[in-house]
Amino acid sequence: MTQGPATAKITKLNRVERNAWTKQKIFEAATKVVGKHGYAEASVARITEQAGVAQGTFYNHFENRQELLDQLLPKIGLDMVEFIRARTGTADAARQEIERFAAFFDFIREVPEFLRILNEAEFFAPIGYQKHLDNISVAYVRILRRARLAGGIEDFSDDEFEAIVHMLMGARGYLSRRYSYSAGGVTAVPEHVISAYRKLMTRGLFTASGDQDTP
Repeated sequence: MTQGPATAKITKLNRVERNAWTKQKIFEAATKVVGKHGYAEASVARITEQAGVAQGTFYNHFENRQELLDQLLPKIGLDMVEFIRARTGTADAARQEIERFAAFFDFIREVPEFLRILNEAEFFAPIGYQKHLDNISVAYVRILRRARLAGGIEDFSDDEFEAIVHMLMGARGYLSRRYSYSAGGVTAVPEHVISAYRKLMTRGLFTASGDQDTP
């Protein structure tokens, strides 16, 4: 008995879903392995053992180990963007930025492997590292452009937005290392870090001096 079009479509969809589920398991396993052992010790054998799949299955999804490592950070980065977006409300632009900042620290508590994966990627997965930076920068600049269009930000060019985005990304990285990560794991960031960021975003740092911004 031959399968009808509907049956064939369901079979194909199930196979696609199954493949996506397996690939996600491999990504999750790679996150754990790289987070614990680093890129250098993240072998295909370790990753597949963590994922509970055969090594042959791994090569159905990735050409080689490096391809997975180059995709890992961008994948986590896009997951982070979605995580932060879901926790950002519809308040004014400044409030949304503070919510994004706080949500970042919530994310690294859920994915404590992130900092090591990010920091080592520049050397062990440079293609993925650059793609991650590009993905985050483009998404962040788009957010700032929308805020400018809505009147929440004034007097900044697109080029200045890109520079600001990298400042904010750098701040998150250094602050997470200083206040969240420790030998005991990842902890909640202290409230004074959030309040300092809030004041910087809403008031600026040197407004009391009366100096004018001149070229």
